[in-house]
Formats: sequence, structure tokens, C-alpha cells
Amino acid sequence: MEGSWFHKERFLLFLALSLLLQGRGSTFIINCSGFGQHGGYPTVLDSVFERKAFRPVTNFSIPTLVNISFTMSAILDVVWDNPFIRWNPEECEGITKISVAAKNLWLPDIFIVEFMNVDKTPKGLTAYVSNEGRIRYKKPMKVTSICNLDIFYFPFDQQNCTLTFSSFLYTVENMLLGMEKEVWEIADTSRDIVQTHGEWELLGINKATPKMSLGTSLYDQIMFYVAIRRRPRLYIINLLVPSGFLVAIDALSFYLPAESGNRAPFKITLLLGYNVFLLMMNELLPTNGTPLISVYFALCLSLMVVSLLETIFITYLLHLATSQPPPMPQWLHSLILYCTSPTKCCPTALQKRNKAMGLPPAHLPGVKEPVELVGKMPGPRETELNGCPGSTKAQQEDETQKQHLADLWVQFSHMMDTLLFRLYLLFMTTSVVTVIVLWNT
Repeated sequence: MEGSWFHKERFLLFLALSLLLQGRGSTFIINCSGFGQHGGYPTVLDSVFERKAFRPVTNFSIPTLVNISFTMSAILDVVWDNPFIRWNPEECEGITKISVAAKNLWLPDIFIVEFMNVDKTPKGLTAYVSNEGRIRYKKPMKVTSICNLDIFYFPFDQQNCTLTFSSFLYTVENMLLGMEKEVWEIADTSRDIVQTHGEWELLGINKATPKMSLGTSLYDQIMFYVAIRRRPRLYIINLLVPSGFLVAIDALSFYLPAESGNRAPFKITLLLGYNVFLLMMNELLPTNGTPLISVYFALCLSLMVVSLLETIFITYLLHLATSQPPPMPQWLHSLILYCTSPTKCCPTALQKRNKAMGLPPAHLPGVKEPVELVGKMPGPRETELNGCPGSTKAQQEDETQKQHLADLWVQFSHMMDTLLFRLYLLFMTTSVVTVIVLWNT
């Protein structure tokens, strides 16, 4: 057993050396007599197929040049020369190209460094061989690669991904990588395919040819920088537009009188609807990172919550104003006097606001015109005081002071409404301008 194993090893070594020595001196010319007969060439290339384990060169000091090309549809095109497969087309019935099973040929070990999935390329692919020994091998593959995504401007983001083609077996002394097509040709072909599929738009492709060093070995590689941009139309229609409509409706709810009691339930309904919308749109958002659109949704939700709290607070103030108005702090009283000064723009805006809401203007103490609380009718005690000749002057002044204080709180509630309404308008305007700028740039 030991002797037979030794003889077998010597036989394999002798076969390998003989195959190497046969291809060292000159180009191997195929005798193509019989090409085209009986529909095949069963034994013509047997001597070449026996050499598939070795790099096809006549001089091993000369590296093999492998030209690569690809399209974004995940088709890898590899071209190299095999000097052992050459024939004269005139002697071979005009045949200039044949197809050969890829398993019978030497194939360069080209791989994509960023490849992150199992290679599911179908087996039994065919390579095309020309009469000059040029082999073209097309390998359809689906590439799942590493790409550092910057999703802050989602869905208006632009990504720069890298595809690095290299060899893990042959160093620069044995194999060099080149381009079978120019980069602009690859970009144009890929752009035509990408334009009709998916949500991405191809902006351009650039290349670099750095060498990769691993220990003392140096490997050739080609790096392609692919710039792509997301098409935002789908996300604008499904995300930004519904959110903008809900915020706009919430802003218009300020025209509902707070004292009527209908504004708070309306805002609660809108807030519940917006939360349902946020739950549904989570499937369209990226799973990693915090994009700007998430900040926008958070601000919209915060505005709606603040608006609801402000409505509840105003309703409480109006309730107190109709019963027992609390004393107003001095700083707040001064602020109201400042904003309602005739030299300021606040009174005009507030009067227009009150008129639009169907409310009478609120007056400050010291105004000679009669002052009435919104929706308040004279009560029995007030009628009794007005109709009783024995009512004292102090009681009348006390009632007048309470009325003035109630009007101040009503005026303060209208100021809060106006301020929050303007904040809504500013937020919506800023959002629209930001979307237009990001979309155009």
C-alpha cells in the first residue's frame, strides 16, 4: 500500500510537470480538423481541459491580465486570454467563437470584498472562447454588500457605496486587473437599468486602482465608487403630505372658540389619529439611525400635545373667569399692557383674531366703555345689586374690579392662542421650505 501510494504521487507530480513544460515554449495551436462535424468537437480541447488547474500562460513570469466589467443589474463580466486555445478560422470552417462549459476552464478568482451574502450563482455556466484565445465569462449574481449609509436626510439622502474587485489567490506577479469597458460606459449602461427598477437613481460611478497589501504579498484590485440617490416621491406622498394635513387641521382648530368646549375633543381626536399614522409609517422608515424626518414627526407630535395642553389650560382659565377670577401676577399684567399698547401691533392682530372667532374685544381697566365677559349674562346677584337703591358704592367697585380681572384673563387666553397659532404657521412654513430645498438639491 505504501509503495503504490508513492508511485501514485510520483505519477501526479510527473503529470503536472509535463503539463507545465508543454506550455512553456510557444503558443499551443489547436488542430481543428473535425470542427463542425457531427455537431461538436469532443476531443479537440481535451489537452486544454487537462490544464484548467494551472494559470494559462506560456511563461509563468508574465502575469495574466484579467479585464472586468459589471452593471448594476448584478452581472459580472470577466475577460482574459488563454494562449492554449487558438485556431485558424480558415482551417476550421470559419468558426470564430465557441462555447465551453466553465468547469472545464481555468477561471480567475475575482471576488467582491464587500460581498456579504452566500454566492447563489447558478451552476453549469458557459464561457465563450474566440479563435484568438480570448475567454469571456458572464456571471450573474446578486450582491448584498456593505455600504455605510447616511440616512439623516432621508428620504432626500444620497449614498456613496464601494465595490472592490480583487483576487484572494493571485498576487500582482501572477495576475493584474484591468477595465474591459470605460467607467462612463458602465455608468451609462447601469443608469438605463437602474432608472426602470427600484427606488434608487444612479448618479455616477468612479474608479480607483489601489494595491492591497497583506503581509509580504501585494494584490491588485479595482475600487468602484457608486453614487446613488433615493427617489423621494413615494415617501413625500405617504409620509410628509398626510402629516402636513393633520398639522394644518390642528392649526385651523384654533378658530374654534375655546369657551364652547368643542376644541379640546377635536384636538384629542386629531392626536389619536396622528399616533395611528405614526404606527403605520414606521415600516417605511429606516431601521437604523435617526433621520431628519423622525425629528419632524416628533416636533409635529409635540406641537399637537402642547396645543391640547394649552386648550385645556385656557378652558380652565375661562371657567375661573366666569366664577372667581384669581389675582393676576404683576409681571403678567405688565406684559398684557405692553402687548396691548396702541403703539404695538398686538392689539390690531388680537382684534382681528377675536373678530374672526366671533368674540367681542376684551378691555383693560381704566377703559370708559362698558366691559362684558364673553358669553356671560348678568346673574341674579348683579341684577339685585343694580336694582337695589341701597347697594353701596364699595360693592359696585368690587364687582367692577372682578369684571376687569376676568377680562384680563380672557385677554391673556387670546394672546396664548395667537402666539401658538403663529408658532404653527412658522413651523409649517419652515417645513415646506425645507422639503423644497432638500428636494431640489
